[in-house]
Amino acid sequence: MTLPVEEVRLSLPHIELAAHLYGPEDGRPVLAVHGWMDNAMSFARLIPKLRGLRIVAVDLAGHGHSDHRPPGAGYSLWDNVYDLLQVAEQFGWQRFSLLGHSMGAIVATLLAGSLPQRVERLALIDAIIPHTVAPEEAPGELAKALEAQLAFDARRKRVHATFEKAVEARMKARVPVNREAAELLAQRGVMPVPGGYIWRTDSRLTLPSPVRFTLPQALAFVRRLACPVKLIMPSAGMLKKTSGAEALLRSLSIEISELPGGHHLHLEDEAGAQAVADCFNRFFQAT
Repeated sequence: MTLPVEEVRLSLPHIELAAHLYGPEDGRPVLAVHGWMDNAMSFARLIPKLRGLRIVAVDLAGHGHSDHRPPGAGYSLWDNVYDLLQVAEQFGWQRFSLLGHSMGAIVATLLAGSLPQRVERLALIDAIIPHTVAPEEAPGELAKALEAQLAFDARRKRVHATFEKAVEARMKARVPVNREAAELLAQRGVMPVPGGYIWRTDSRLTLPSPVRFTLPQALAFVRRLACPVKLIMPSAGMLKKTSGAEALLRSLSIEISELPGGHHLHLEDEAGAQAVADCFNRFFQAT
């Protein structure tokens, strides 16, 4: 199945983002938000299977074809939340839905929990709240982040001899994907440089977060949601591998569907993408 896609540049007041624009102009407005170190191609298999939606699939700052944040700036979750809100403003969307995977699902939840009056529906894949820490761990988390920033050297970006080597590197990354998924992400994420190819993603995205929410703080965003929520939980995904996560999720007022597959089930093969699309089509079309 194919769906016409338009490449757009979004000049926000503070940064320029790139995005793919899909679907009929009168469709339900949806912002699609990819995961950490991915890009808008994360949804290349899923979005053509969704019906009746006007989807803006963004490259988050520092990913894909979007600008990197300026020197001295970081990549906090709430900065991404603000970017998404500005994208909605640019399209004139006072009410919109969110589709998020992994980190993108977390960012979407934070936005929907912060401004519940703006969000109609929340569709999530394998994540909902960020990694949390106990209050007494906060100083150590900040110390670790500060030390990492002092030691950071942007010149260390790895150059791969061939495009294929860059693809293979993504297959073996911290969050691995199969070859088909890596090749799709590489279409938007890899660029030629002298001596080979590099991934466009900003190396600062690998730095540890200086501040993390406590569990009560993170759950406060979920409990403030005022829209229907659909969470896809892959059988071999991250949520299933996180101790205590499933029991916690079952205690929340959200709709959960478990599907076979891994963390990138919507991208790695057509069957996984179709299974996710079937769930989300029913979700978005429900009255």
